[in-house]
Amino acid sequence: MRAHPRRPAAQVLLAACLALLPLLTRAAGTPLDAYLDNLRTLRASFLQTLADPHGREIDRATGTLIVSRPGKFSWDIHPQGPTGTATGEGQLMVCDGTNLWFFDRDLKQVTVKPVDSALSATPAMLLSGAGDLKQNFRLSAAGSRLGLEWVLAEPVAADADFRSALFGFANGELKRMIVEDKLGQTATIIFDKVTRNAAVAPAEVSFSPPKDADVIGVPHP
Repeated sequence: MRAHPRRPAAQVLLAACLALLPLLTRAAGTPLDAYLDNLRTLRASFLQTLADPHGREIDRATGTLIVSRPGKFSWDIHPQGPTGTATGEGQLMVCDGTNLWFFDRDLKQVTVKPVDSALSATPAMLLSGAGDLKQNFRLSAAGSRLGLEWVLAEPVAADADFRSALFGFANGELKRMIVEDKLGQTATIIFDKVTRNAAVAPAEVSFSPPKDADVIGVPHP
């Protein structure tokens, strides 16, 4: 049996971003209104960078996001080196509506938790429909900069995985998210090739552990 998989800051930040994206409901007076109206599915590629509290880049990755509302998503990420070449096989996070799966391809290790227990202490609880937006987040317009209109989301709970999340919009489309964790590290996610309400096959938001992978945890049936 291999060691328990690490849970790096980047993973926490990405989980928080992912959770907030599909299920933030209506926030009057912000660009979230128009963007999330009638949103059923979302597909996008992205570039993600992670900076330390001094603003120095410490991690870079590319990946693909697929969201199928309510409560299902796939977040596939591949780390990159300074020259843009892959530095590993990457990680895959899938929420199938019942369980949250995290697959570290380099370690050949899978961690699984039922959605309720895995997401109850983070903004990701919104994906399962278990949380109320107004009770769990403070939302406010955050002005304009970098050519984008920003919306700020701050968790109410002290045990949330992050301090704040900024959503940047241009012409009504979500272009960027910036998430700060409790250690002051900042993840910036820039979206590209975004497609709304296209078909998402069930297999794209489901997961079965590879036969040669160690599995930690017990999935809910």
